[in-house]
Amino acid sequence: MKRLSAIAIVFFLLCGSVGYAGDIYVRQSASESGDGTRLAPFSTLEQALREAREWRRLGDERIRGGITIWVENGVYTSAQTILIRPEDSGTADSPTRVRAVSDQVVFSGGLPVSGWRPAGKVKGVPAHVAKRLFVADAPKAGGKFFPVRQLWVDDQKAVRAESHDDSSLPRILNWDFKKGTATIPNIFPDFQLTAGVEFFIHQWWAVAQLRVRDMQVFKDSIQLAFHEPEARIQNEHPWPKPWLSKEHGNSAFRLVNAIAFLDQPGEWFLDEDTHRIYYYPREGQNMTTVAAMVPYLETIVQVAGTLENPVKYFTMEGIQFRYSAWLRPHTHGHVALQAGMYFVDAYKLAKPGTPDKAGLENQAWVGRPKASVQLENTAYTAFRNCSFTHLAATGIDYRSGNYSDTLEGNMLQDIGGSAILLGEFSAEQFEAHLPYQPKDERVLSNGIYVANNLIQQIGVEDWGAVGIGAGFVRNVEIKHNELLDLPYTGISLGWGWTPTLNSMQNNQVFENKITRYGKFMYDVAGIYTLSAQPGTKIQRNLIDSIYRSPYAHIPDHWFYLYTDEGSAYMNISDNWFPSNKILQNANGPNIAWVNNGPDVDKKLVKDAGLQPAFARLRKQILPLDTALRFNAYIPFTKPVFFQIYDPQRQLTQEEIETFLVKQGGEPTNVFHWKNYTLLLTTDELSKKMAGAWLATYPQVEYKLFNNLFYSFDRSRCDVQTETQDTDFVLLTAQLRDDKSKEEAYLEAHKKQYEEWPEVAKGFCQAGFEEVLLYRNNRQLMLYISFPKGKKFEDIDPLTLKDNPRVEEWNRLMGTYQEGIAGTAANETWIFYKK
Repeated sequence: MKRLSAIAIVFFLLCGSVGYAGDIYVRQSASESGDGTRLAPFSTLEQALREAREWRRLGDERIRGGITIWVENGVYTSAQTILIRPEDSGTADSPTRVRAVSDQVVFSGGLPVSGWRPAGKVKGVPAHVAKRLFVADAPKAGGKFFPVRQLWVDDQKAVRAESHDDSSLPRILNWDFKKGTATIPNIFPDFQLTAGVEFFIHQWWAVAQLRVRDMQVFKDSIQLAFHEPEARIQNEHPWPKPWLSKEHGNSAFRLVNAIAFLDQPGEWFLDEDTHRIYYYPREGQNMTTVAAMVPYLETIVQVAGTLENPVKYFTMEGIQFRYSAWLRPHTHGHVALQAGMYFVDAYKLAKPGTPDKAGLENQAWVGRPKASVQLENTAYTAFRNCSFTHLAATGIDYRSGNYSDTLEGNMLQDIGGSAILLGEFSAEQFEAHLPYQPKDERVLSNGIYVANNLIQQIGVEDWGAVGIGAGFVRNVEIKHNELLDLPYTGISLGWGWTPTLNSMQNNQVFENKITRYGKFMYDVAGIYTLSAQPGTKIQRNLIDSIYRSPYAHIPDHWFYLYTDEGSAYMNISDNWFPSNKILQNANGPNIAWVNNGPDVDKKLVKDAGLQPAFARLRKQILPLDTALRFNAYIPFTKPVFFQIYDPQRQLTQEEIETFLVKQGGEPTNVFHWKNYTLLLTTDELSKKMAGAWLATYPQVEYKLFNNLFYSFDRSRCDVQTETQDTDFVLLTAQLRDDKSKEEAYLEAHKKQYEEWPEVAKGFCQAGFEEVLLYRNNRQLMLYISFPKGKKFEDIDPLTLKDNPRVEEWNRLMGTYQEGIAGTAANETWIFYKK
């Protein structure tokens, strides 16, 4: 019943020309005195809904077979959100349907901006720019002005005046968490702070938009302070936070909403004192004929029942939903946790641990952005063949209490936040890291069918938003969707960061096609999961083409599939992606990974994406931006080392080991020497661990050893031996603080096989399996493996047997090396592991 073919829309159009007893008609230009017939239609959907309501209340014969509200071409703008309530419900035999007679039916939450005229002289704008600007009076709603944060001109989103565009963000210099200030480079000549300026910052996998309260200008830098409540939240929450890294660069940022930044075609600015909108036209735009729109309503349609009386058997088909607002950032700022959910409170725990998670070091309570269409307490509703475009926050949101609803054949594009959200994530009064298991399971979103939707160009304002986000849901089917041009993750399934059993179970993510994702944010995947969800299956999806982000906190921290904290009791199989770039982080038990990656038979994923009946949607796929680049993965299979140096003993050894194990480290691979701790791990896990350490213990030094500059293995030996079980030793030293000696040392190792072949011969004599030498700045890390059962102190001297050149090599290398901090005067190499 719920998997209705797109071909049915043709049937609807034919039906509209015939008419039957249950038909009600709406025409945007009709008289308000109409009676809903074809010849005298209503002028609004609300009138038609009232008429249908009355038919059902009175038991009118016309409800047999259902009620169809036919909406004729036009733009329908309501003064308030259109509310679909329980009295608007149909039944299985008599559903209520709202159908567009063609593809020209728009339900709009916006108001037009007209009367554009040349701006003339504009204070704060150079004359050569001002002469290109146009100005118009901001519209009113209900006789009053309202905040404006978005503008569309001729269906193209204009850019709120900003210091830098998406592709050229500068980096912060520092963040002072005690003072709550950001230090940025002074690259804004003669800029003066005006009311309304905002600070946009990229931080790991989420963004923040902070209202600037104060600015202090120094010679080379500017210090910014921010308004409450976002200032406290931004400085107290530990995850994600401003990124400070010498290796990969600090967090990217820009300033927004100052008339001084209005200097590029397509930009606009609202002067909230004079209520005038300034706009710099794009090439070819005629300001006497353009159609300019600003959003007013945050939600255009709300389908809301109660737990006892949900809205049932209600369908909307072929409708365009356009121009919705989201105004909370205007008064509260926006500091996001993940998937667009924003903090209402968050802080780091002085003493870690909660009843559910002994090692949890933070608390967070989150809110949820508004959506153009919101559904709560619904059953057997459907949105089919609709479009959701030009929206400030979420496209469509199934908030809670949804049962067997359908979202099929829709196009979602140009959306400020996430395209689709499903189910409860965590209400503002419910801590975000707790397992959600309500006593009244009717509040759960259960059995939602999301299929054959085209999702593209979302997260245009909140880069941390997702294509499809599902929280604490069960029996949800996410199938045959195509997602592309995404700033972050494609499909995010789960919430809570907990392996504890909760309300999630039996979800299906089948045969979706996810490409062109991760444009700006990393710690990302095509499909991402959180928490335990028994019976969940992720199968036969096709994931490809992740963008190379210019601002990634860790450039390699991207994945095709990513089962994050607490993920458990699920099956992941037969998914194709071009390389084995996956991450399993702090997972719970019983995740079956079967036949995933580049070796999967392409026949298994040939049906991924839109099914043939919905292929028409592909005509609307946006062209690829040829200036962007994609990542390629070359796996690093050698050991990698994560070192912590804590000479002040700010942390106990137990605290350090607890952190390492929580992040996925193996306890048996943790080694110590004095105030140093070393973990042997993988490349992917080490990078994640580096980010986590920086966020949790920024005052304690860490180093990552993944820069392998010398390697030896048995292929260099004349006599090949069969690979055996191996043991290994780990040693460390450092190069002397002399650039010429550093260069000579590296050059000698580069040419060792040609100029010092005796060294490799010595390794062969000793029976070494591998010799790997890494560096981080001046410090060296040496890994030597050999057959299990041998003792290193017995076989190491064999490198010198009948081999005087090795002694010469060792003496030469000794002139370049010295011991790390903490070694004795006569020590150079020390053992982490013997």
